[in-house]
Amino acid sequence: MAKNKLRIIPLGGLGEIGKNMTVFEYGKDMIVVDCGLCFPDDDMPGIDLVIPDMEYLEQNASRLRGFFITHGHEDHIGALPYALKQFNVPVYGTAFTMALVEHKLEEEHMPSTNLKVVKPGDTISAGCFKVEFIKTSHSIAGACALAINTPIGVVIHTGDFKVDYTPIDGEPIDVRRFAYYGAKGVLLLMSDSTNIESEGHTESEREIGKTFEHYFDIAEGRVIVATFASNIYRIQQVADVAIAHGRSICFQGRSMINIAEIATKLGYLHIPTDKLMELDKAGKMKPEKVCVITTGTQGEPMSGLTRMANASHRLIVGAGDTVIISASAIPGNEVGVAKVINNLCRNGAKVVYNRMADVHVSGHAQKDELKLMFALTKPQFFIPVHGEYRHLHYHADLAEQMGVPRKNIFIADVGDVVELTRDGGRIAESVPTGAVMIDGSGVGDIGSVVLKDRKLLSEDGVFTVVLVTDKQSGALLAVPEVVSRGFVYIKDSEELIAGAKTVVADIAAQLANAHRSEWATIKNNMRGALRNYLYKETGRRPIVLPIIIEIEAGKNDKHTR
Repeated sequence: MAKNKLRIIPLGGLGEIGKNMTVFEYGKDMIVVDCGLCFPDDDMPGIDLVIPDMEYLEQNASRLRGFFITHGHEDHIGALPYALKQFNVPVYGTAFTMALVEHKLEEEHMPSTNLKVVKPGDTISAGCFKVEFIKTSHSIAGACALAINTPIGVVIHTGDFKVDYTPIDGEPIDVRRFAYYGAKGVLLLMSDSTNIESEGHTESEREIGKTFEHYFDIAEGRVIVATFASNIYRIQQVADVAIAHGRSICFQGRSMINIAEIATKLGYLHIPTDKLMELDKAGKMKPEKVCVITTGTQGEPMSGLTRMANASHRLIVGAGDTVIISASAIPGNEVGVAKVINNLCRNGAKVVYNRMADVHVSGHAQKDELKLMFALTKPQFFIPVHGEYRHLHYHADLAEQMGVPRKNIFIADVGDVVELTRDGGRIAESVPTGAVMIDGSGVGDIGSVVLKDRKLLSEDGVFTVVLVTDKQSGALLAVPEVVSRGFVYIKDSEELIAGAKTVVADIAAQLANAHRSEWATIKNNMRGALRNYLYKETGRRPIVLPIIIEIEAGKNDKHTR
Protein backbone atom coordinates (compact mmCIF):
# COMPACT_ATOMS: atom_id res chain seq x y z
CA MET A 1 0.00 0.00 0.00
CA ALA A 2 1.41 3.38 -0.98
CA LYS A 3 1.95 5.64 2.02
CA ASN A 4 0.19 8.62 0.44
CA LYS A 5 -3.14 6.86 -0.10
CA LEU A 6 -6.18 7.12 2.15
CA ARG A 7 -8.33 4.00 2.02
CA ILE A 8 -12.05 4.11 2.88
CA ILE A 9 -13.73 0.71 3.30
CA PRO A 10 -17.45 0.48 4.10
CA LEU A 11 -18.23 -2.76 5.94
CA GLY A 12 -21.95 -1.94 6.07
CA GLY A 13 -24.49 0.81 5.50
CA LEU A 14 -24.29 1.07 1.71
CA GLY A 15 -27.10 -0.31 -0.43
CA GLU A 16 -29.01 -0.94 2.80
CA ILE A 17 -30.54 0.86 5.76
CA GLY A 18 -28.62 -0.13 8.87
CA LYS A 19 -25.41 -1.98 9.75
CA ASN A 20 -23.39 1.24 9.39
CA MET A 21 -19.64 0.73 9.70
CA THR A 22 -16.77 2.35 7.77
CA VAL A 23 -13.02 1.80 8.02
CA PHE A 24 -10.51 4.60 7.36
CA GLU A 25 -6.87 3.63 6.99
CA TYR A 26 -3.66 5.38 6.14
CA GLY A 27 -0.25 3.75 6.41
CA LYS A 28 -0.11 1.77 9.65
CA ASP A 29 -3.18 3.36 11.24
CA MET A 30 -6.86 2.49 11.05
CA ILE A 31 -10.02 3.90 12.65
CA VAL A 32 -13.67 2.87 12.37
CA VAL A 33 -16.70 5.15 12.19
CA ASP A 34 -19.85 3.58 13.71
CA CYS A 35 -20.52 -0.08 14.39
CA GLY A 36 -24.20 -0.82 13.85
CA LEU A 37 -26.64 -3.62 13.27
CA CYS A 38 -29.78 -4.15 11.24
CA PHE A 39 -32.81 -6.29 11.88
CA PRO A 40 -33.47 -9.44 9.85
CA ASP A 41 -35.47 -9.54 6.62
CA ASP A 42 -38.47 -11.81 6.11
CA ASP A 43 -36.18 -14.35 4.44
CA MET A 44 -34.15 -14.79 7.65
CA PRO A 45 -36.51 -16.84 9.88
CA GLY A 46 -35.35 -17.17 13.47
CA ILE A 47 -32.52 -14.65 13.14
CA ASP A 48 -32.43 -12.01 15.89
CA LEU A 49 -29.91 -9.47 14.54
CA VAL A 50 -27.52 -8.93 11.65
CA ILE A 51 -24.11 -7.29 12.10
CA PRO A 52 -21.25 -6.50 9.69
CA ASP A 53 -18.64 -9.13 8.91
CA MET A 54 -15.50 -7.91 10.71
CA GLU A 55 -13.02 -10.31 9.16
CA TYR A 56 -11.02 -7.45 7.64
CA LEU A 57 -10.70 -5.80 11.04
CA GLU A 58 -9.59 -9.09 12.57
CA GLN A 59 -6.87 -9.39 9.93
CA ASN A 60 -5.64 -5.87 10.76
CA ALA A 61 -6.39 -5.67 14.47
CA SER A 62 -2.88 -4.40 15.36
CA ARG A 63 -3.50 -1.27 13.27
CA LEU A 64 -6.90 -0.41 14.77
CA ARG A 65 -6.75 2.79 16.85
CA GLY A 66 -10.38 3.21 17.89
CA PHE A 67 -14.10 3.44 17.12
CA PHE A 68 -15.70 6.85 16.55
CA ILE A 69 -19.50 6.86 16.97
CA THR A 70 -21.70 9.53 15.40
CA HIS A 71 -24.81 8.85 17.52
CA GLY A 72 -26.59 6.24 19.60
CA HIS A 73 -29.12 4.60 17.27
CA GLU A 74 -28.94 0.82 17.02
CA ASP A 75 -27.90 0.94 13.37
CA HIS A 76 -24.78 2.79 14.52
CA ILE A 77 -23.93 1.20 17.90
CA GLY A 78 -25.70 -2.18 17.95
CA ALA A 79 -22.71 -4.28 16.87
CA LEU A 80 -20.27 -2.75 19.38
CA PRO A 81 -20.71 -5.49 22.03
CA TYR A 82 -19.64 -8.06 19.43
CA ALA A 83 -16.74 -5.91 18.17
CA LEU A 84 -15.39 -5.12 21.64
CA LYS A 85 -15.16 -8.80 22.47
CA GLN A 86 -12.43 -8.94 19.82
CA PHE A 87 -10.83 -5.49 19.79
CA ASN A 88 -9.44 -3.81 22.90
CA VAL A 89 -9.47 -0.23 21.63
CA PRO A 90 -11.13 3.03 22.76
CA VAL A 91 -14.66 4.00 21.70
CA TYR A 92 -15.37 7.73 21.37
CA GLY A 93 -18.76 9.41 21.43
CA THR A 94 -20.84 12.05 23.18
CA ALA A 95 -22.27 11.51 26.66
CA PHE A 96 -25.70 10.19 25.66
CA THR A 97 -24.21 7.95 22.96
CA MET A 98 -21.70 6.44 25.38
CA ALA A 99 -24.39 5.96 28.04
CA LEU A 100 -26.43 3.90 25.58
CA VAL A 101 -23.34 1.89 24.61
CA GLU A 102 -22.52 1.34 28.28
CA HIS A 103 -26.03 0.02 28.89
CA LYS A 104 -25.65 -2.43 26.00
CA LEU A 105 -22.32 -3.65 27.38
CA GLU A 106 -23.82 -4.10 30.84
CA GLU A 107 -26.53 -6.32 29.34
CA GLU A 108 -23.74 -8.46 27.84
CA HIS A 109 -21.82 -8.44 31.17
CA MET A 110 -18.90 -6.69 29.48
CA PRO A 111 -16.59 -4.00 30.92
CA SER A 112 -17.01 -0.42 29.70
CA THR A 113 -13.58 0.96 30.63
CA ASN A 114 -12.72 1.81 27.02
CA LEU A 115 -15.65 4.21 26.53
CA LYS A 116 -14.42 7.79 26.12
CA VAL A 117 -16.92 10.65 26.40
CA VAL A 118 -16.34 13.67 24.18
CA LYS A 119 -18.15 16.95 23.54
CA PRO A 120 -18.92 18.64 20.24
CA GLY A 121 -15.81 20.62 19.35
CA ASP A 122 -13.41 18.09 20.88
CA THR A 123 -10.63 16.67 18.69
CA ILE A 124 -9.21 13.19 19.31
CA SER A 125 -5.84 11.97 18.00
CA ALA A 126 -5.74 8.35 16.86
CA GLY A 127 -2.51 7.43 15.09
CA CYS A 128 -2.13 9.75 12.12
CA PHE A 129 -5.82 10.75 12.31
CA LYS A 130 -7.25 13.73 14.18
CA VAL A 131 -11.04 13.49 14.53
CA GLU A 132 -13.22 16.47 15.47
CA PHE A 133 -16.81 16.02 16.63
CA ILE A 134 -19.19 18.61 15.09
CA LYS A 135 -22.68 19.26 16.54
CA THR A 136 -25.55 18.25 14.25
CA SER A 137 -29.32 17.75 14.62
CA HIS A 138 -30.99 14.35 14.44
CA SER A 139 -33.80 12.43 16.13
CA ILE A 140 -31.57 11.53 19.07
CA ALA A 141 -29.53 13.57 21.53
CA GLY A 142 -25.78 13.84 21.12
CA ALA A 143 -25.58 13.36 17.34
CA CYS A 144 -22.37 14.59 15.70
CA ALA A 145 -20.68 14.72 12.35
CA LEU A 146 -16.96 13.96 12.14
CA ALA A 147 -14.16 15.98 10.57
CA ILE A 148 -11.43 13.38 10.05
CA ASN A 149 -8.12 15.14 9.51
CA THR A 150 -5.80 12.83 7.55
CA PRO A 151 -2.28 13.38 6.18
CA ILE A 152 -3.70 14.13 2.70
CA GLY A 153 -6.77 16.17 3.62
CA VAL A 154 -10.01 16.43 5.59
CA VAL A 155 -12.90 13.96 5.35
CA ILE A 156 -16.32 15.15 6.53
CA HIS A 157 -18.61 12.30 7.59
CA THR A 158 -22.03 13.80 8.37
CA GLY A 159 -23.50 10.81 10.21
CA ASP A 160 -27.30 10.95 10.21
CA PHE A 161 -28.32 14.60 10.24
CA LYS A 162 -30.81 17.30 9.40
CA VAL A 163 -30.58 21.08 9.59
CA ASP A 164 -32.86 22.14 12.46
CA TYR A 165 -32.53 25.82 13.30
CA THR A 166 -34.93 25.58 16.27
CA PRO A 167 -34.06 22.25 17.95
CA ILE A 168 -35.60 21.27 21.28
CA ASP A 169 -32.21 21.31 23.02
CA GLY A 170 -31.55 24.88 21.82
CA GLU A 171 -28.29 23.87 20.15
CA PRO A 172 -28.61 23.93 16.36
CA ILE A 173 -26.27 22.26 13.92
CA ASP A 174 -22.84 23.95 13.87
CA VAL A 175 -23.06 25.36 10.34
CA ARG A 176 -20.05 27.61 10.95
CA ARG A 177 -17.75 24.65 11.58
CA PHE A 178 -18.72 22.99 8.29
CA ALA A 179 -18.13 26.33 6.55
CA TYR A 180 -14.71 26.60 8.25
CA TYR A 181 -13.63 23.27 6.81
CA GLY A 182 -15.12 24.19 3.43
CA ALA A 183 -12.98 27.33 3.34
CA LYS A 184 -9.95 25.35 4.47
CA GLY A 185 -10.55 22.62 1.87
CA VAL A 186 -12.43 19.33 2.17
CA LEU A 187 -10.93 16.33 0.41
CA LEU A 188 -13.99 14.06 0.77
CA LEU A 189 -17.60 14.41 1.88
CA MET A 190 -19.56 11.35 3.03
CA SER A 191 -23.17 12.39 3.53
CA ASP A 192 -26.50 10.88 4.71
CA SER A 193 -28.61 9.82 1.71
CA THR A 194 -31.80 8.62 3.43
CA ASN A 195 -34.13 11.46 2.38
CA ILE A 196 -32.58 12.33 -0.98
CA GLU A 197 -35.91 11.58 -2.69
CA SER A 198 -37.71 14.27 -0.67
CA GLU A 199 -37.73 17.83 -1.98
CA GLY A 200 -37.43 20.82 0.29
CA HIS A 201 -36.40 20.96 3.93
CA THR A 202 -37.12 18.63 6.86
CA GLU A 203 -39.38 20.32 9.40
CA SER A 204 -38.11 21.26 12.83
CA GLU A 205 -38.90 18.95 15.72
CA ARG A 206 -40.75 21.86 17.35
CA GLU A 207 -43.39 21.86 14.61
CA ILE A 208 -45.15 18.74 15.84
CA GLY A 209 -45.55 20.23 19.32
CA LYS A 210 -48.57 22.14 17.97
CA THR A 211 -50.18 18.86 16.87
CA PHE A 212 -49.69 17.32 20.31
CA GLU A 213 -51.31 20.35 21.92
CA HIS A 214 -54.37 20.02 19.67
CA TYR A 215 -54.98 16.36 20.44
CA PHE A 216 -54.37 16.78 24.17
CA ASP A 217 -56.89 19.66 24.12
CA ILE A 218 -59.66 17.47 22.72
CA ALA A 219 -58.77 14.18 24.46
CA GLU A 220 -61.35 13.06 27.02
CA GLY A 221 -59.72 9.88 28.33
CA ARG A 222 -56.19 8.60 28.55
CA VAL A 223 -53.63 9.70 25.96
CA ILE A 224 -51.16 7.03 24.83
CA VAL A 225 -48.23 8.26 22.72
CA ALA A 226 -46.02 5.73 20.95
CA THR A 227 -42.63 6.94 19.77
CA PHE A 228 -39.04 5.74 19.39
CA ALA A 229 -37.47 5.32 22.82
CA SER A 230 -34.30 7.08 21.67
CA ASN A 231 -36.13 10.25 20.55
CA ILE A 232 -35.66 12.15 23.79
CA TYR A 233 -36.69 15.45 22.16
CA ARG A 234 -40.05 13.96 21.16
CA ILE A 235 -40.55 12.48 24.62
CA GLN A 236 -39.78 15.87 26.22
CA GLN A 237 -42.35 17.62 24.03
CA VAL A 238 -45.03 15.06 24.86
CA ALA A 239 -44.26 15.27 28.56
CA ASP A 240 -44.37 19.08 28.56
CA VAL A 241 -47.75 19.15 26.80
CA ALA A 242 -49.17 16.40 29.03
CA ILE A 243 -48.11 18.16 32.24
CA ALA A 244 -49.54 21.47 30.96
CA HIS A 245 -52.86 19.62 30.55
CA GLY A 246 -52.78 18.29 34.10
CA ARG A 247 -51.66 14.78 33.25
CA SER A 248 -48.98 12.58 34.81
CA ILE A 249 -46.53 10.48 32.81
CA CYS A 250 -46.23 6.68 32.76
CA PHE A 251 -43.46 5.11 30.67
CA GLN A 252 -44.04 1.65 29.17
CA GLY A 253 -41.74 -0.70 27.25
CA ARG A 254 -38.36 -1.86 28.58
CA SER A 255 -36.28 0.25 26.20
CA MET A 256 -38.45 3.32 26.85
CA ILE A 257 -38.04 3.00 30.62
CA ASN A 258 -34.28 2.38 30.39
CA ILE A 259 -33.50 5.19 27.95
CA ALA A 260 -35.71 7.68 29.79
CA GLU A 261 -33.81 6.88 32.97
CA ILE A 262 -30.44 7.36 31.24
CA ALA A 263 -31.54 10.62 29.60
CA THR A 264 -32.84 11.97 32.92
CA LYS A 265 -29.56 11.19 34.70
CA LEU A 266 -27.57 12.97 31.99
CA GLY A 267 -29.85 16.01 31.98
CA TYR A 268 -31.33 15.50 28.52
CA LEU A 269 -34.83 14.79 29.83
CA HIS A 270 -36.55 17.05 32.40
CA ILE A 271 -39.73 15.69 33.96
CA PRO A 272 -40.64 16.51 37.60
CA THR A 273 -40.54 13.34 39.68
CA ASP A 274 -44.01 14.08 41.10
CA LYS A 275 -45.36 13.88 37.54
CA LEU A 276 -44.01 10.36 36.95
CA MET A 277 -45.99 7.30 37.98
CA GLU A 278 -45.90 3.54 37.76
CA LEU A 279 -48.46 1.54 35.78
CA ASP A 280 -50.35 0.38 38.89
CA LYS A 281 -51.05 3.98 39.89
CA ALA A 282 -51.99 4.94 36.30
CA GLY A 283 -54.68 2.26 36.35
CA LYS A 284 -56.30 3.83 39.41
CA MET A 285 -56.22 7.45 38.26
CA LYS A 286 -58.93 9.26 36.34
CA PRO A 287 -58.32 8.67 32.61
CA GLU A 288 -58.11 12.40 31.88
CA LYS A 289 -55.13 12.62 34.26
CA VAL A 290 -53.02 9.96 32.52
CA CYS A 291 -50.49 10.11 29.67
CA VAL A 292 -48.68 6.90 28.71
CA ILE A 293 -45.51 7.13 26.61
CA THR A 294 -44.68 3.76 25.12
CA THR A 295 -42.72 1.81 22.54
CA GLY A 296 -44.40 0.06 19.61
CA THR A 297 -44.36 2.47 16.66
CA GLN A 298 -43.30 -0.35 14.30
CA GLY A 299 -45.85 -2.95 15.36
CA GLU A 300 -43.24 -5.04 17.17
CA PRO A 301 -45.04 -8.11 18.62
CA MET A 302 -43.72 -7.69 22.18
CA SER A 303 -43.78 -3.88 22.34
CA GLY A 304 -45.93 -1.97 24.80
CA LEU A 305 -48.44 -0.59 22.28
CA THR A 306 -48.95 -3.92 20.49
CA ARG A 307 -49.68 -5.69 23.77
CA MET A 308 -52.07 -2.91 24.81
CA ALA A 309 -53.88 -3.28 21.48
CA ASN A 310 -54.30 -7.06 21.73
CA ALA A 311 -55.21 -7.08 25.44
CA SER A 312 -52.06 -8.90 26.60
CA HIS A 313 -50.87 -5.85 28.59
CA ARG A 314 -52.07 -4.82 32.05
CA LEU A 315 -53.16 -1.51 30.51
CA ILE A 316 -55.80 -2.28 27.90
CA VAL A 317 -56.57 0.53 25.45
CA GLY A 318 -60.22 0.99 24.63
CA ALA A 319 -63.14 3.38 24.22
CA GLY A 320 -62.38 6.96 25.23
CA ASP A 321 -58.62 6.61 24.84
CA THR A 322 -56.59 8.59 22.31
CA VAL A 323 -53.54 6.88 20.78
CA ILE A 324 -50.95 8.96 18.92
CA ILE A 325 -48.40 6.96 16.90
CA SER A 326 -45.61 9.50 16.53
CA ALA A 327 -43.48 7.82 13.86
CA SER A 328 -43.63 6.62 10.29
CA ALA A 329 -43.50 2.93 9.45
CA ILE A 330 -40.05 1.72 8.45
CA PRO A 331 -40.27 -0.05 5.06
CA GLY A 332 -41.25 -3.67 5.72
CA ASN A 333 -43.15 -2.88 8.93
CA GLU A 334 -46.31 -1.50 7.32
CA VAL A 335 -48.37 -4.68 7.83
CA GLY A 336 -47.52 -4.92 11.52
CA VAL A 337 -48.30 -1.25 12.13
CA ALA A 338 -51.62 -1.52 10.28
CA LYS A 339 -52.57 -4.54 12.39
CA VAL A 340 -51.95 -2.60 15.61
CA ILE A 341 -53.99 0.37 14.36
CA ASN A 342 -56.85 -1.94 13.36
CA ASN A 343 -56.87 -3.60 16.78
CA LEU A 344 -56.86 -0.24 18.57
CA CYS A 345 -59.77 0.99 16.44
CA ARG A 346 -61.64 -2.27 17.04
CA ASN A 347 -61.25 -1.65 20.77
CA GLY A 348 -62.87 1.77 20.38
CA ALA A 349 -59.79 3.99 20.70
CA LYS A 350 -59.21 7.10 18.64
CA VAL A 351 -55.96 6.56 16.72
CA VAL A 352 -53.89 9.38 15.23
CA TYR A 353 -50.96 8.56 12.96
CA ASN A 354 -48.84 10.27 10.34
CA ARG A 355 -51.32 9.87 7.47
CA MET A 356 -53.91 11.79 9.49
CA ALA A 357 -51.87 14.54 11.15
CA ASP A 358 -48.35 15.96 11.53
CA VAL A 359 -47.33 13.75 14.44
CA HIS A 360 -43.85 12.91 13.14
CA VAL A 361 -40.92 14.63 11.49
CA SER A 362 -37.90 12.88 10.06
CA GLY A 363 -34.43 13.04 11.55
CA HIS A 364 -32.80 13.02 8.12
CA ALA A 365 -31.94 15.86 5.76
CA GLN A 366 -34.03 16.42 2.65
CA LYS A 367 -32.69 17.68 -0.66
CA ASP A 368 -32.31 21.37 0.26
CA GLU A 369 -30.30 20.50 3.38
CA LEU A 370 -28.12 18.10 1.40
CA LYS A 371 -27.44 20.91 -1.07
CA LEU A 372 -26.48 23.16 1.84
CA MET A 373 -23.96 20.58 3.04
CA PHE A 374 -22.30 20.60 -0.41
CA ALA A 375 -22.31 24.40 -0.47
CA LEU A 376 -20.72 24.60 2.97
CA THR A 377 -18.03 21.94 2.54
CA LYS A 378 -17.19 22.26 -1.21
CA PRO A 379 -15.70 18.73 -1.35
CA GLN A 380 -13.21 17.53 -3.95
CA PHE A 381 -14.57 13.95 -3.74
CA PHE A 382 -17.93 12.52 -2.65
CA ILE A 383 -19.20 9.16 -1.37
CA PRO A 384 -22.95 8.92 -0.62
CA VAL A 385 -23.66 6.80 2.49
CA HIS A 386 -26.56 5.54 4.57
CA GLY A 387 -29.12 4.42 2.05
CA GLU A 388 -30.33 1.83 -0.39
CA TYR A 389 -28.78 1.84 -3.85
CA ARG A 390 -31.33 4.24 -5.35
CA HIS A 391 -30.64 6.74 -2.54
CA LEU A 392 -26.91 6.59 -3.23
CA HIS A 393 -27.53 6.94 -6.98
CA TYR A 394 -29.73 10.05 -6.65
CA HIS A 395 -27.37 11.59 -4.09
CA ALA A 396 -24.49 11.12 -6.55
CA ASP A 397 -26.56 12.98 -9.17
CA LEU A 398 -27.10 15.83 -6.70
CA ALA A 399 -23.36 15.98 -6.00
CA GLU A 400 -22.68 16.44 -9.70
CA GLN A 401 -25.29 19.21 -9.87
CA MET A 402 -23.52 20.89 -6.95
CA GLY A 403 -20.21 20.93 -8.80
CA VAL A 404 -18.43 17.71 -7.85
CA PRO A 405 -16.91 16.16 -11.02
CA ARG A 406 -18.51 12.81 -11.88
CA LYS A 407 -15.11 11.08 -11.88
CA ASN A 408 -14.72 12.16 -8.25
CA ILE A 409 -18.01 10.57 -7.11
CA PHE A 410 -17.93 6.96 -5.91
CA ILE A 411 -21.08 4.86 -5.42
CA ALA A 412 -19.45 2.08 -3.46
CA ASP A 413 -20.71 -1.32 -2.37
CA VAL A 414 -20.06 -2.89 1.00
CA GLY A 415 -16.48 -4.19 0.96
CA ASP A 416 -15.22 -1.85 -1.78
CA VAL A 417 -11.91 -0.11 -1.11
CA VAL A 418 -11.98 3.53 -2.20
CA GLU A 419 -8.41 4.81 -2.53
CA LEU A 420 -7.82 8.56 -2.51
CA THR A 421 -4.75 10.71 -3.07
CA ARG A 422 -4.58 14.49 -3.12
CA ASP A 423 -5.16 14.40 -6.87
CA GLY A 424 -7.36 11.41 -7.68
CA GLY A 425 -9.32 8.43 -6.52
CA ARG A 426 -10.59 5.02 -7.56
CA ILE A 427 -12.33 1.90 -6.30
CA ALA A 428 -9.22 -0.25 -6.10
CA GLU A 429 -10.38 -3.64 -4.82
CA SER A 430 -12.76 -5.37 -2.44
CA VAL A 431 -12.17 -6.96 0.96
CA PRO A 432 -14.02 -9.90 2.53
CA THR A 433 -17.27 -8.67 4.05
CA GLY A 434 -20.97 -9.40 4.29
CA ALA A 435 -23.50 -10.06 7.02
CA VAL A 436 -23.06 -12.07 10.20
CA MET A 437 -26.33 -13.39 11.63
CA ILE A 438 -27.01 -13.51 15.36
CA ASP A 439 -29.31 -16.29 16.54
CA GLY A 440 -29.62 -16.46 20.31
CA SER A 441 -26.08 -16.81 21.65
CA GLY A 442 -24.77 -18.00 18.28
CA VAL A 443 -22.72 -15.50 16.28
CA GLY A 444 -22.19 -16.33 12.62
CA ASP A 445 -22.96 -20.03 12.97
CA ILE A 446 -26.13 -19.77 10.88
CA GLY A 447 -25.43 -19.92 7.16
CA SER A 448 -27.41 -19.99 3.94
CA VAL A 449 -28.06 -23.75 4.14
CA VAL A 450 -29.67 -23.47 7.59
CA LEU A 451 -31.72 -20.46 6.50
CA LYS A 452 -32.89 -22.35 3.44
CA ASP A 453 -34.01 -25.26 5.63
CA ARG A 454 -35.82 -22.88 7.99
CA LYS A 455 -37.60 -21.27 5.08
CA LEU A 456 -38.66 -24.66 3.75
CA LEU A 457 -39.89 -25.64 7.19
CA SER A 458 -41.90 -22.43 7.45
CA GLU A 459 -43.39 -22.92 3.97
CA ASP A 460 -44.07 -26.67 3.65
CA GLY A 461 -43.17 -28.25 6.99
CA VAL A 462 -41.43 -31.53 7.68
CA PHE A 463 -42.40 -35.14 6.91
CA THR A 464 -40.60 -37.78 8.94
CA VAL A 465 -40.72 -41.54 8.36
CA VAL A 466 -39.42 -43.89 11.06
CA LEU A 467 -38.40 -47.45 10.08
CA VAL A 468 -37.53 -50.18 12.57
CA THR A 469 -35.16 -52.80 11.12
CA ASP A 470 -33.39 -55.90 12.30
CA LYS A 471 -29.78 -55.04 13.13
CA GLN A 472 -28.47 -58.27 11.63
CA SER A 473 -30.51 -58.65 8.45
CA GLY A 474 -31.81 -55.14 7.77
CA ALA A 475 -35.35 -56.46 7.36
CA LEU A 476 -38.29 -54.27 8.43
CA LEU A 477 -39.72 -55.35 11.77
CA ALA A 478 -42.81 -53.12 11.71
CA VAL A 479 -44.91 -50.94 9.45
CA PRO A 480 -43.19 -47.54 8.92
CA GLU A 481 -44.40 -44.79 11.25
CA VAL A 482 -45.06 -41.28 9.90
CA VAL A 483 -44.79 -37.93 11.71
CA SER A 484 -45.93 -34.72 9.98
CA ARG A 485 -45.35 -31.19 11.30
CA GLY A 486 -46.55 -28.16 9.36
CA PHE A 487 -47.31 -30.28 6.27
CA VAL A 488 -50.57 -32.22 6.66
CA TYR A 489 -52.77 -33.27 9.55
CA ILE A 490 -52.32 -37.04 9.63
CA LYS A 491 -55.85 -37.92 10.79
CA ASP A 492 -57.31 -36.04 7.80
CA SER A 493 -54.84 -37.50 5.30
CA GLU A 494 -55.09 -41.25 5.74
CA GLU A 495 -54.92 -42.05 2.02
CA LEU A 496 -51.82 -39.86 1.52
CA ILE A 497 -50.10 -41.40 4.54
CA ALA A 498 -50.91 -44.95 3.43
CA GLY A 499 -49.41 -44.23 0.00
CA ALA A 500 -46.29 -42.77 1.60
CA LYS A 501 -45.84 -45.87 3.75
CA THR A 502 -46.10 -48.06 0.65
CA VAL A 503 -43.43 -46.01 -1.16
CA VAL A 504 -41.12 -46.26 1.83
CA ALA A 505 -41.75 -49.96 2.45
CA ASP A 506 -40.98 -50.89 -1.18
CA ILE A 507 -37.57 -49.20 -1.03
CA ALA A 508 -36.88 -50.23 2.59
CA ALA A 509 -37.14 -53.86 1.46
CA GLN A 510 -33.80 -53.30 -0.30
CA LEU A 511 -32.16 -52.91 3.12
CA ALA A 512 -32.60 -56.59 3.81
CA ASN A 513 -29.24 -58.33 3.38
CA ALA A 514 -27.76 -55.24 1.65
CA HIS A 515 -24.16 -54.33 2.47
CA ARG A 516 -23.84 -51.49 4.97
CA SER A 517 -22.00 -49.39 2.38
CA GLU A 518 -25.21 -49.41 0.30
CA TRP A 519 -27.49 -48.12 3.08
CA ALA A 520 -26.78 -44.42 2.46
CA THR A 521 -27.72 -44.80 -1.20
CA ILE A 522 -30.92 -46.68 -0.32
CA LYS A 523 -31.81 -44.00 2.21
CA ASN A 524 -31.27 -41.23 -0.36
CA ASN A 525 -33.40 -43.12 -2.89
CA MET A 526 -36.11 -43.42 -0.26
CA ARG A 527 -35.96 -39.66 0.42
CA GLY A 528 -36.14 -38.83 -3.29
CA ALA A 529 -39.02 -41.21 -4.00
CA LEU A 530 -40.98 -39.89 -1.04
CA ARG A 531 -40.41 -36.26 -2.11
CA ASN A 532 -41.64 -37.03 -5.62
CA TYR A 533 -44.71 -38.84 -4.29
CA LEU A 534 -45.64 -36.04 -1.88
CA TYR A 535 -45.17 -33.35 -4.52
CA LYS A 536 -47.28 -35.30 -7.04
CA GLU A 537 -50.10 -35.70 -4.51
CA THR A 538 -50.02 -32.27 -2.82
CA GLY A 539 -47.93 -29.88 -4.93
CA ARG A 540 -45.81 -29.15 -1.85
CA ARG A 541 -42.21 -29.94 -0.98
CA PRO A 542 -41.74 -30.59 2.75
CA ILE A 543 -38.38 -31.48 4.22
CA VAL A 544 -38.32 -35.31 4.19
CA LEU A 545 -36.44 -37.10 6.97
CA PRO A 546 -36.22 -40.91 6.86
CA ILE A 547 -34.98 -42.30 10.20
CA ILE A 548 -33.83 -45.90 10.53
CA ILE A 549 -33.79 -47.50 13.97
CA GLU A 550 -31.91 -50.81 14.24
CA ILE A 551 -32.68 -53.29 16.98
CA GLU A 552 -31.62 -56.83 17.70
CA ALA A 553 -34.73 -58.99 17.54
CA GLY A 554 -35.76 -59.96 21.07
CA LYS A 555 -33.40 -57.40 22.68
CA ASN A 556 -33.75 -53.79 23.79
CA ASP A 557 -30.52 -52.50 22.17
CA LYS A 558 -31.25 -49.78 19.59
CA HIS A 559 -29.22 -47.87 17.10
CA THR A 560 -30.58 -44.96 15.08
CA ARG A 561 -29.37 -43.98 11.62
